Amino acid sequence: MKKLVAEFIGTLWLVLGGCGSAVLAAGFPELGIGFVGVALAFGLTVVTMAYAIGHISGCHLNPAVSIGLWVGGRFDGKELVPYIIAQVLGGIAGAGILYVIASGQPGFELGGFAANGYGEHSPGGYSMMAALVCEVVMTFIFLFVILGSTYTKAPGGFAGLAIGLCLTLIHLISIPVTNTSVNPARSTSQALFVGDWALGELWLFWVAPIVGAALAGLVYKALSPEIVE
Repeated sequence: MKKLVAEFIGTLWLVLGGCGSAVLAAGFPELGIGFVGVALAFGLTVVTMAYAIGHISGCHLNPAVSIGLWVGGRFDGKELVPYIIAQVLGGIAGAGILYVIASGQPGFELGGFAANGYGEHSPGGYSMMAALVCEVVMTFIFLFVILGSTYTKAPGGFAGLAIGLCLTLIHLISIPVTNTSVNPARSTSQALFVGDWALGELWLFWVAPIVGAALAGLVYKALSPEIVE
């Protein structure tokens, strides 16, 4: 239960910090954060939580990460479903808090609410195929870095920083394409509030990250096998 509570809180923070920067700050030119600021915010949520709860739950914060670690032999399959449930619920809670804060502004309009999309709902108008490829590849690299930086022979104490910087770079690349998911819990949390098109396109942001994560687990396990009991 301690692990699940940690995952709930960590995913809440990822959504509130990352999506919150997009919803609350990115639209104000005088703050100047733009895509770069949003990308950094997502990375910082992972860095901060990696050191806060990494020793409790492993700080997955992402169903695709949990699945990729399981495929890679780093995570017990018995914990997979409870972790995913905790992550999704944490993401929804984070989006709920963000909605309460954002709706406190006069003239508030929900808009896209930092939801993920493709086609006309892609920030850059990218196609569904482009979004699918982008999400698979970005999640693959994300899991590859996670598996490598947490390997027993990797330099100690730096995994959280490497993973957070990787997520920042991923956002710098893919925000224009899909608004960056690589995380089904993050996508679900925002889509539930936006509804309509966001729910209709949500399938891609479950399928693509899970495929990318599973492939990374298989590849890294073949390159450098390590079974953690």
